[in-house]
Amino acid sequence: MKVIDQMLELKNRNEKGLAVLIDPDKINNSKKNELIAACNASHISFIFYGGSLVQEEQANKHIKELKESVNVPVVIFPGHPLQIYPNADAILLLSLISGRNPEFLIGHHVVAAPYLKKSGLEVISTGYLLVDGGVPTSASYMSNTTPIPRDKPDIAACTALAGSMLGHDLIYMDAGSGAKIPISHEMIKQVKKSIDSPLIVGGGIRTKEQLYDACNAGGDIIVVGNAFENDPQMILEFGDFFKSKAYI
Repeated sequence: MKVIDQMLELKNRNEKGLAVLIDPDKINNSKKNELIAACNASHISFIFYGGSLVQEEQANKHIKELKESVNVPVVIFPGHPLQIYPNADAILLLSLISGRNPEFLIGHHVVAAPYLKKSGLEVISTGYLLVDGGVPTSASYMSNTTPIPRDKPDIAACTALAGSMLGHDLIYMDAGSGAKIPISHEMIKQVKKSIDSPLIVGGGIRTKEQLYDACNAGGDIIVVGNAFENDPQMILEFGDFFKSKAYI
């Protein structure tokens, strides 16, 4: 089954999914192995893999290890247009629709397109919204774009609606790596009401209360990275949350 179909199936069953974000720029081999072991022992739906400075040889090796070690899809969350690793199951083709930098709306995609076609990867068109999480983020800096203010849910909802109308398979709202404050309940709720596609939410989620809030507001897939990097055993705790459907 395609990855996008698995995401749609979760949404259609009114279930939620947990995606573990692994950024190889931030973890050593020991921590990576601990993360993999926790993923295997937990109830997760996807692994997202990506970072700003990943080297191709290193990434292909890591993804091969992940594919051999876990039984969930490994999805590339690219920080660069040529982070295309055929060993993965799929790639999120991110269009930064919250910004006005043409390179991140279409320019990088033109460069990547022939490589993506050759890779054989499942390509998932993704409308990507950066939201202010209380601190400057790498994504905002690298893309030279301004995040949507966290107190402007109407702007986020209209942006997501436009992305959906443009044909994006997913909408991904992200407060960014290391965000101090997760995306607000009201913003997630308004975005969810404006679209029919699956909604991914990430950034700044460190507690089960925040996890519940993101799910309850309408997030279909919740992405957690930094919290798991600091304490891989939290994957077990968060996985139990999804297994028991504590978000209901």
